[in-house]
Amino acid sequence: MIPVIRKQNMPAGAIFCLLFALIIHPSLTTNVSPTVVAPETSSPPASPATPGPPERGSYNITNVNDTVCLLAWMGLQLNISFISTSHGTIVQEVLNLHPNLIKFSGFCAPDFATLKLTEDNINLTFSFSLNTTSNKYHLSGLELSAALPDMAKGLVVGNTTLNYMVGSLGHSYMCQKEKTLSVTQDFSLNTFQLQVQPFSVNGDFGAAEECELDEDDMLIPIIVGAALAVLVLIVILAYLIGRNRSHAGYQTI
Repeated sequence: MIPVIRKQNMPAGAIFCLLFALIIHPSLTTNVSPTVVAPETSSPPASPATPGPPERGSYNITNVNDTVCLLAWMGLQLNISFISTSHGTIVQEVLNLHPNLIKFSGFCAPDFATLKLTEDNINLTFSFSLNTTSNKYHLSGLELSAALPDMAKGLVVGNTTLNYMVGSLGHSYMCQKEKTLSVTQDFSLNTFQLQVQPFSVNGDFGAAEECELDEDDMLIPIIVGAALAVLVLIVILAYLIGRNRSHAGYQTI
């Protein structure tokens, strides 16, 4: 006797549920976006605000005879780079020196003079050299030591091969405009309203020898004035020539 296999019919409700699950399953997997975790980023250190022009200070050094041998009037601004303890990176900072907080010292020799300025944990030293053959002096060295609260270690930089502020013996060097003196990779100095005389001081500044920046400022008005004078001359000549032609025309008639 051959056994009879009977097919069991799946209820219609079960079939409907299966089809519905197959239909909605792809939509569920495609419409739901995976959760993306944004990587943590550290914001860069904020750049400190650049201060305005510094106040102008007055400094003088006397020799063993108690006579003034070095005079300097100037506003000073430091541009320095150092490793910050709070950010762990190299930061750049601009600092003004304040004349009312500065203590100054120095000494004078026949062909060498120094001026040292100290404000809190900042020491800035100027060194001037005199060429006794040409009777020309110049700023030959700048040294800076600083220990600021945010510094990973103290900054000590300097350069003794500079050639700034060149002047003649008995004369002062003047630069009223802002000027940047590059010293090292980590240090440059901005000067404002500067006048200095490191040798042969006779009570006060000698005749000033101005820097190129100041000379350029004086040259521009001279050029403009000369151009206006030439323009006025051309107008006058054109007027005279036209007037003479008019008179010649009247005489012909």
